[in-house]
Amino acid sequence: LPSAFMRKFVVVAVIAGCLPTFAWGPEGHSLVARIAHAQLTPAARARVDAILGPDTTMVSIASWADQVRPSRAATAPWHYIDIPIDQPHLDMARDCPKGDCVIAKIEEFRKALNDPAIAPDQLREDLMFLIHFVGDMHQPLHCSDNKDKGGNDVKVEFFGKPTNLHSVWDSGLLGRMGSQERLFGRLLTESESHAKKWSKGTVEDWAEESHKAAQKTVYGRLPKVAAGTPVPIGAAYEKKADPLIRAQLEKAGARLAAVLNSALR
Repeated sequence: LPSAFMRKFVVVAVIAGCLPTFAWGPEGHSLVARIAHAQLTPAARARVDAILGPDTTMVSIASWADQVRPSRAATAPWHYIDIPIDQPHLDMARDCPKGDCVIAKIEEFRKALNDPAIAPDQLREDLMFLIHFVGDMHQPLHCSDNKDKGGNDVKVEFFGKPTNLHSVWDSGLLGRMGSQERLFGRLLTESESHAKKWSKGTVEDWAEESHKAAQKTVYGRLPKVAAGTPVPIGAAYEKKADPLIRAQLEKAGARLAAVLNSALR
């Protein structure tokens, strides 16, 4: 594993505990974009290239929506939907009453790709948001909430380091899996082999799947501790979490490709 890559992940892991956190982190979003790009049809790939413009790729803009979030506060709710962890299903009236959540925005930006009235600069933004948000919704804590700001308020000790549950799922666990290059080939192979099955259903269905993953694994596998005590997260939790993270990245890539292939024919 290249030392520079390790240093980068160490920095991510350290700052994740003290800064506002986003979904997956740059490495996760880059992986989703790479997996999706490999599964685009020639027509969709050509349209993506034309919309993004020269010297710009899906991978290079995969985290753009996080980069502009501090200066565009109105976009913050677009990255997630708070489905209560104690509820069995999504309810758009309850969970997204103002149409200001990741599910509503994915639908909005997907439709925009075929609207001839939208100016090229706006269309480019819409595509960049869409690429990012399909990745976001596959991080389980972006489709669930336990009255803890999507896990941001859950203090944990991650292999002895203080952070929070959301950060662990954004980048902490993924950062321990190895280099992006090492992960990409395996994730792509699995994504391609299951793409037909995984691409079925609606965005709402995919959100409910992420929500159930949060119930079962993200929260369900947490060690029980006294109130106010940081939750210790180590190898036992990691063993249960890693397969889910890989699957969510694989699904996100396949589904992003399906969304773009359908919209950009």
